[in-house]
Amino acid sequence: MSDDRAGGESGEKSWIDKIGLLFSTEPRTRTDLQDVLSVAVENDIIDEDARSIMEGAMQVSDMQVRDIMIPRAQMVVIKSESSLEDILPHIAHSGHSRYPVIGDSPDDILGILLAKDLLPVLSNADSDFRIQSLLRPTTVVPESKRLNVLLREFRENRNHMAVVIDEYGGVAGLVTIEDVLEEIVGEIEDETDAETDSYIRKIDSDDFFVKALTPIEDFNEYFGSQFSDEDFDTIGGLVIQALGHMPTRNEIATIDQFEFKVINADQRKIHSLRMRPLAN
Repeated sequence: MSDDRAGGESGEKSWIDKIGLLFSTEPRTRTDLQDVLSVAVENDIIDEDARSIMEGAMQVSDMQVRDIMIPRAQMVVIKSESSLEDILPHIAHSGHSRYPVIGDSPDDILGILLAKDLLPVLSNADSDFRIQSLLRPTTVVPESKRLNVLLREFRENRNHMAVVIDEYGGVAGLVTIEDVLEEIVGEIEDETDAETDSYIRKIDSDDFFVKALTPIEDFNEYFGSQFSDEDFDTIGGLVIQALGHMPTRNEIATIDQFEFKVINADQRKIHSLRMRPLAN
């Protein structure tokens, strides 16, 4: 019994010693903190996934809504004059749970429709359908809002979607809590995700959001490029090869006629990129 107890105490001290060693000096910069996390991984205090999440959380504080928003052209919206018969196929096709409802123009956001709020209407077919009575308030945020602030507001207000406006007050796009969380924990896939659309988003005519996990084959098909996938399967791997090291945020790699800017990356991999085609 005494030997077992002694062994247990020894093991506990060993673990405490690791913790003490880990925090023997106070990290003063983000690089110091990343070094601390590396030591924690080496000593089996945390695993690689935990480190990746922590580093993702740190980088989110430097990112803005404009870095990850779904652009206006790709928003799935519902017009306020739509009938129930028009809306149901629209929802069934897109598979989303929330939809901005617009009035006379895309800049006229009247509210947010939750697909689940249609269930009482479906169960009472005799009632008059008025979409205005089902709308939830719209959360509006500027393109420049920091993602960590937005995530805190999402949690505090129990919102899952916000409409993004530009400096002139026009609708620039939308952002969801899932978009923010994916920048911290990585890709969150569900059965409604469209394979190609989940990898590449068109922000503007010469500006694209590209997830690092985008298969090179899919990238080639979308942009008509001819990148080889013999050595790497993903665009992230291609960018790392071009730079010759694991990049940090805002590093830029030019490959053929494309410029890739790193939006989010940790010590192990790239998470997301902004890409713009270069003029021939």
